[in-house]
Amino acid sequence: MSKRTALIFAAPLALAACGDQVYDPRGVDHKETLLSVSATGEAETTPDEARFQAGVQKIASSAKAASEAVAEDIDKIVAALEKNGIAEKDIQTRNVGVQRIDYGPQRGKFQASNVVSVTVRDVDKTGAVVAAVTDVGANIVSGPDFRMSDAETAANSAYGNAYKAALARAEAYADAAGMKVNRVLTIRDAGGSQGGRYLPGAMPPPPVRTAAIAEQASQDAGYNGRIMAGQTQSTVSVQVDFALVPK
Repeated sequence: MSKRTALIFAAPLALAACGDQVYDPRGVDHKETLLSVSATGEAETTPDEARFQAGVQKIASSAKAASEAVAEDIDKIVAALEKNGIAEKDIQTRNVGVQRIDYGPQRGKFQASNVVSVTVRDVDKTGAVVAAVTDVGANIVSGPDFRMSDAETAANSAYGNAYKAALARAEAYADAAGMKVNRVLTIRDAGGSQGGRYLPGAMPPPPVRTAAIAEQASQDAGYNGRIMAGQTQSTVSVQVDFALVPK
């Protein structure tokens, strides 16, 4: 290699050495150490709405007869819901089905069903609303699922707690390494659940069928048990990148 060629290669290296910072896409300069921390925050709130499903299942000698019997009872259920202050917009059909029974003592007959989802915006009335639908013939009941109508507001304190946990963990790491937290580089939302509503990245649990309610309804056409809203938990996760420097 000629002397001239060696000088050409050396020039860029000399210029880089003269700079005060070394480029890093994460935003860390040459005096800092990157620390990535994941943390979870939780907060409890009192739910302000409840959701449950109610419906009817009937068996008859023909598909038409089974469907007509179900339709008649569904009309009664909807009327009972409206009588108890449930708006039409808070009643949504979830499942309609008709099938032939090919086994057991009912073989050759037809089974029809219709299930609606109900939103109760006054949680204190949940028990009364469930009782109302079972009183008029609902023999499929599942839920309730208590949640916050404004999920974002419900989770705000959980986000704050998640960040505080991340900072405390970063400070513990830094102290153990003889360093200190200099600045925050990035904060990333890692998902979770907000006031009973699930965010991307979090899998909600499968629906729970309240068999006790359905069984009680089939026995005496009424449900009079106590339903308690309790507290709804918001759980969120964050990932935070910190820049550490020597103490």
